[in-house]
This record gives sequence, C-alpha cells and structure tokens, in this order.
Amino acid sequence: MTALETVPPTGLIPAPLSRDLGDAGARPRTVRLGAQTALAAAPGTEDTARWLRSTLGAAFALPLPPGPADAPDTVALALDPALPEEGYRLDADARWGVRVTGGGPAGVFWGAQTLRQLLGPTAFRSAPLDPGYTPGLPEQTVEDAPRFRWRGLMLDVARHFLPKDGVLRYLDLMAAHKLNVLHFHLTDDQGWRLEIRRYPKLTGIGAWRERSKLGHRDSPLWDPRPHGGHYTQDDIREIVAYAAARQITVVPEIDIPGHSQAAIAAYPELGNTDVIDTTSLKVWDTWGVNPNVLAPTDTTLRFYEHVLEEVLELFPSSFVHLGGDECPKDQWRASPAAQARIAALSLDGEDGLQSWFIRHFDRWLTARGRRLIGWDEILEGGLAEGAAVSSWRGYAGGVAAAKAGHDVVMCPEQQVYLDHRQHISADEPVPIGYLRTLEDVYRFEPVPPELTGEQAARILGTQANAWSEAMDSRQRLDYQVFPRLAAFAEVAWSRLPAPAARDYPEFTWRMADHYARLDALGVDYRPPGGPLPWQQRPGILGRPFDGAPPNV
Repeated sequence: MTALETVPPTGLIPAPLSRDLGDAGARPRTVRLGAQTALAAAPGTEDTARWLRSTLGAAFALPLPPGPADAPDTVALALDPALPEEGYRLDADARWGVRVTGGGPAGVFWGAQTLRQLLGPTAFRSAPLDPGYTPGLPEQTVEDAPRFRWRGLMLDVARHFLPKDGVLRYLDLMAAHKLNVLHFHLTDDQGWRLEIRRYPKLTGIGAWRERSKLGHRDSPLWDPRPHGGHYTQDDIREIVAYAAARQITVVPEIDIPGHSQAAIAAYPELGNTDVIDTTSLKVWDTWGVNPNVLAPTDTTLRFYEHVLEEVLELFPSSFVHLGGDECPKDQWRASPAAQARIAALSLDGEDGLQSWFIRHFDRWLTARGRRLIGWDEILEGGLAEGAAVSSWRGYAGGVAAAKAGHDVVMCPEQQVYLDHRQHISADEPVPIGYLRTLEDVYRFEPVPPELTGEQAARILGTQANAWSEAMDSRQRLDYQVFPRLAAFAEVAWSRLPAPAARDYPEFTWRMADHYARLDALGVDYRPPGGPLPWQQRPGILGRPFDGAPPNV
C-alpha cells in the first residue's frame, strides 16, 4: 500500500490508502451492476452479503442472487488472512465484475461501504429513482486499512432520549463512515435509559423528568413537557445485534459515582443520606455538574454490581464505561459515613475514595473477563490497574495515562465535542462550548507528539462526543454532528499527514460528493453556508461567545 493518494481525487470519505485507476491516459471502462449480477459470499462474509442485498437491492431494485465467485458479472466477497483484519482490497473489472476481499469480516464490510460510495449517491437511497437504471463504477483497485482500531461516536441518550429507531439510524450513519464503536451514554442525572429487571424503579422513576431546561443552563426558558423514555432489554439486544452486523461494537456507559441523581431519585438509599434528604430528590431537570453523588457504601457497591450483572448479559463488548467524571466531593467531605470509610481504608482523602470506588469495579469487571474504561478523572487518586482512559479534558489525561502504560481513547472537548458551536454567527442554533469548524475537526491529531513510539501505541484510537443537553431532537442532533463527523471519520480511519500539511481544500472537494450522499440519507446537516431558516432556534439562549475557554 502507498501513502494517502492526492491525485486523482476519489470523492471517497474517508480517503483510502491507495486507488489505482489503471492507465492515467486511458478512460477507464465502467463496471455495470444489473438484474443479472450475482452475489457470491464466501464463508465469513454472510453479514456483508445480507447488507449489500438490503441496501443496493433497495436503492437499485437489484435481486443480487447467489452465484459462483468465478462467474462473470459477479460481486464476489472473500477473506484473505494476508490482509489486515479491517483492511480490504476492492477490484472492479468490466470482464468479471467486482471483488471485495478483506482480512476479516470487518474488512469485507468496509470494502462494501466503499463500493456503495463508488456507485454514487443514489446508492444511499431506500428505493430506486429509476428502476431501469443500471449503476456502475469505473474499473479500479482500491486498497485500504484503518489507522486506529477504536473509531468511535458517543451518543448521549440520557439528557435527551433518542428512540430505538434513531439509534439504529445512527448505527447506519456510523457504518457509512467506517466508524466501529458506539459509546452509548445510558445514565446521568437527567435520566436512566436502560431497563434493569432487578431494579424496575430505575426506569419507572429514573427515566422521566418533569420538565427540561431549554437551551443553555443560564437560559430562563423551560420546556414544561415531561421528558423521558428507556430501552427494554430486548431493545438493547436488537441494537447490539444490528451494530454487530455492521461491525460496530456497542460500549455501554453507566455513570458512577457522579452524574447519578436519576438513580438516587429512584433509590434514595444510594445517596449520602447522612448529609441530605435524598427522598426529596427528583430526576434533574437542568444541565451542569450535580452535587448529588453516590454514597461510598457497601449497599451502593452491591446495587451497582447487580446492575452490571445485567449490563454484561446485554453487551458483549470487552470494555464497559463507568464514567468517573465530574464527581464533586462536597457531600463526602460532610458525610460522617464517607469520612469513616476513608479512615478505615487509609485512603488519601476524597480523591482516594473516588479511586477506591473505581478500583472496586475495575477488579469486579476484570474477574468477569471485561475491562473498565472511564473519563480521565479516574486518574485522580491513582488509576485502577488495567483501566483505560477516555481523555476528554484535553490531551493531558491521555498523555499521563499512556506514559503510565494505560490504554487511551482520545476525545478532547476542545477538538471533537460535536455539540459545541460550529460558527460564531448569531444564527447558530443554541451555540455552546468551543468554536470548532469543519476544518478544525479535520486538522485534529489524536496522537500527541510528546509520546514515544511505545507510548503512542497505547492510543487505541479516537472518538467524537455528542452530548445532548442542547440537542432535543433528531434534527438538532444531525445538525451538530454532520458534516463534522465526516471530517472526524477521516481523521480516525485514514493515514493523514501532520495537521498543518493536510489538504483541506481537497477534502472539501470530496465533501461536495459526500453532501449528496448525506442528502440521500436524509441527514439534516449544517450546510457550508450556515444554517437554513428552519435549522435556527431564535430566542433560545446559548452561551455568548467571547473567545475565552467556555463554561459549557
């Protein structure tokens, strides 16, 4: 494989490692797919075959019947262990059709995603525009493999619930961009979204709040409608299976010991009952850092062990995210029970108590063959052995974790929080956070330059986060996430040059093709020229932009 191509441009997002169109002086022949085109699926490629029939079959009214791999006019799927697990080779030749070969099932699937892009934006529609049209692509060879093994998107369904069909839709959008990890933020102060059969009040009470702050937390406006919802365990099984068929791993997040008011509202004994009247707490209706945190008691530990037993049954991912962020220590400082626990365990104050909490569940998960991952605050008081870090407060936490021999997912808020504003214009809907344009995201580099080669190998990959406080609908979610997720996907997948050397104009050239794909998929993205009238939210307060680091 060669370095990232620059000529001729492909229109592919993310950019492949190499693409060969043959003789540059000759016009390549076109490979056509028609009613007679067969689909040959070698063992191990069945999921991709089903996906191709459901997508290309729907878009072009193609039956794609089974057929032998060596016959002409065939789309053939095969495995080749000589390729990287997620790598692929796509060969299109007018004499025999298209061959997609992957190092593993994931590689075949990503190759099929490239095939879909090469067939044009119509391939992203759900029904044919012209039943007589025969799609085609130029003769070519594409070779590709990802830079990172963790290419993630975090969806926050706790602040604003995203119904199951919306989650499935986002899994399809992730797959179209070769992203392979859905970080599923299921619990927070504002809602508990996962059915736990042993503790039915977590969703019976914890999944609903009486009202919601409308806009930034300093806004005087409220949405007076109750808000909530949750996923049944069967919903989760469906989501996980749907993701797996698209080579996506779902990593659940259960927030502890902070961001837990919804759980405490459902089960008051989980809170610091010797400091506050936890029976008076309700599911929180505003945004920010909440002072009501879990009590460091044996009752709390057993409760969350029982919760995690059901989580492990539902999610086969090796990692389980346990939050660990934004845990104010005021209640622990005032709690005789918490102070007694610190003394009994000879802990280093309240930071040590949080570390003890996280270490307990690190050992618990390790004993069951899983791994804990948490936000970079889990570094405070000592990092649990074997734990991985999601570095969100900039690069520093990830750098410290990698130097200490821990695995890291880079997701710094300054670069890849997609809920943050895209422009300083007053027309931007409910703007918060740092200013991060499409170009800013494209120039993000997940591996800090101060790491040695051995330390850099600890960077599992990168992840974009979409917190939903200011995103109360599918339309708002689409607007904030796209098109920046396309730039992020290229950062996560492609072997790009250093940020300053990246060819952003060439990327925007390819994005012109990609916008047509997003249109076909019905994505309500932010147009390059700014929000359309119906995308604006006049009168709903965001955070004024003064160029200073934001208080989101």
